[in-house]
Amino acid sequence: MDNPRFDLPPQAAPGVIAEWNELADQVCHELARAGLPTRRADLDADSPDRPGADVHVDRILEGGVYVDWRTDAELRAAALELFEKGIDYADPPPVVRHHRDIHKIMQGALSGILASAGFQVEKPDPHAHGSAVYVRGIRS
Repeated sequence: MDNPRFDLPPQAAPGVIAEWNELADQVCHELARAGLPTRRADLDADSPDRPGADVHVDRILEGGVYVDWRTDAELRAAALELFEKGIDYADPPPVVRHHRDIHKIMQGALSGILASAGFQVEKPDPHAHGSAVYVRGIRS
């Protein structure tokens, strides 16, 4: 029997990852200055359910810095429970719609706050990154 091989995407160079880590720390700082609860989700395994802005570095070659919003565990669990049971995507239950809307609204808010602070931000591919915000860098 053959052992399966998984082709993992190449990691970015250590220098590039260091730059992304510095950028992620700056993003955390600016979001905290704006009054938002913020954490480095890729470095803080101790509080995975804490609501607020999750900033993380995706270390693959085409990665970078992403920011996503995490709702409170109560709302998240209620929405996921219904979602797992099966929903009508054209007319989701109110709690699922509310959870989805919060993410959409917070994506805009996070983008606006970060752009105002001088960051270059983009909406990434929603299939790969959901409602996250991609932070390309700092505007010159």
